[in-house]
Amino acid sequence: MTLPPLLPRISDYPAWHAERRPDAVALTLGATGWTYREVAVAVDALAKAMLAAGVKKGDRVATLQTPRPEYFIAFLAAASVGAIWLGLNPRYRRAELEHVVADAEPSLLITRLEIEDRYYAEDISALRTACPSLSRVIAFAGEPAVGGDIERMEDFLVSGADVSDADLRAARAECGGRDPCVIVYTSGSTGAPKGALLCHDAISASGIEINRAWPVDPYSALNFFPINHVGCLVDVSTPCLVAGGNMVFMEHFDPRESLKLIEREKITLWGSVPSTFHMQLSLDDFASFDLASVQLIVWAGAAMPTELIEKLRDICPRLATNYGLTETTTAVTLVEPTSDLDILAKTVGFPFAQIEVRIAGEGDRVLGVNEPGEIQTRSLFNLLGYWRRPDATAEAFTDDGFLRTGDVAEQRPDGRFRIVGRLREMYKSGGYNVYPREVEETIERHPSVSLAAVVAAPDPLWQEVGIAYVVTDGSSSSEELLSYCRDQLANFKIPKRIYIEKTLPLLPIGKVDKVELRRRAAELV
Repeated sequence: MTLPPLLPRISDYPAWHAERRPDAVALTLGATGWTYREVAVAVDALAKAMLAAGVKKGDRVATLQTPRPEYFIAFLAAASVGAIWLGLNPRYRRAELEHVVADAEPSLLITRLEIEDRYYAEDISALRTACPSLSRVIAFAGEPAVGGDIERMEDFLVSGADVSDADLRAARAECGGRDPCVIVYTSGSTGAPKGALLCHDAISASGIEINRAWPVDPYSALNFFPINHVGCLVDVSTPCLVAGGNMVFMEHFDPRESLKLIEREKITLWGSVPSTFHMQLSLDDFASFDLASVQLIVWAGAAMPTELIEKLRDICPRLATNYGLTETTTAVTLVEPTSDLDILAKTVGFPFAQIEVRIAGEGDRVLGVNEPGEIQTRSLFNLLGYWRRPDATAEAFTDDGFLRTGDVAEQRPDGRFRIVGRLREMYKSGGYNVYPREVEETIERHPSVSLAAVVAAPDPLWQEVGIAYVVTDGSSSSEELLSYCRDQLANFKIPKRIYIEKTLPLLPIGKVDKVELRRRAAELV
């Protein structure tokens, strides 16, 4: 496979491939495939409409969509004219959507109006109230009849017809490289989501280097991750785009249907998080699926149980994993394709291309082999900063420019790294980051709750789940509080169990003793 060079903008790759392989399929949903020529034309048309709408370099453009081709075209169009794109998760409740939109202040929202049994008209109205800068709302093609001030995509695209090719080229010439092109919201230890700014060069270079480290030919991958997640936009979408491959979308994950897609579309890179692999491998008819097309199996987001690795190794002898976080754009460390169980189960590999990695102790003192400490990284892939949060940006970096990951690791004598734990309380459920303080604050907003503490407990399917201990006035049951959480939080953030307590254990200084709560939660497993 011949990889393209590092182009000025991540949005340049559809046109690059369209010049060379115009009829190659780039994006697939169901029975419909979009060729690279069609993707390049669609990106240009939407980019012109954005310019006609007054979108300028640095403006924010939001998209509420499931993982499907239209999401990716919206991202590429916005990035191509210098806008900063942000994805909105349709599973977010209104308060979560309002926080992100009010913080980012987009001028344009491209949105679905109905997904499954949820209609978003009232949510959109609330977002406009929370964000006065949101002047235009465009409904994707095929959405239910719209009225009022929500525009049809078909009409919006027509408005871009007056923008010339020269004007489009001029707008693109003014952006790219180290300019930010996306905000990915990730919660901090305080629970308030903040936007990590990622740039063109970091995203594009990550796609090139991932292809070098994990080659498959031809490249085809399945993408069912939410569009606001770096796993969807960078880990899955970008390497496939850079390689000129076919990205197959699945709007809502289903274990059996995902295996049917791998079989039908001849997926070559089977990548996911451990919990979805577990659900797929647990199917009674798993052995009936023809997975011979798979050339590489990759997981991320959490450690994979040894028994699952052994099952996957029987399917394909080339397996790999990595360690990374939203703020690093891509992998920090990476395991090369291997069948070695010790490497796959106990390490996250060597430092990724062009990335410096060190283990640091107190005062950022560099530690030696087998000494656990914070894993810190310095590279061109690190986030530019947190959106409008200079304090959080400064706190995230050491004086010599290393990003503090908050994760504890150690380096083995063979040079590979092993993740030991976390400095912060964040836990991963099904590969998604969950920050206890955000969940606690949500529960504490319930009128009957005076105090809430959330800790993680091991779970055989999701790796970790939240257990909440709350103090109430006695007027609400655990079931009622769980129902409240379902209305306020995305499903992966909802505690698995809520226990109502008269008091919570406290440390001598008056803080909740979460060590004791974690001990109790572990006994529940």
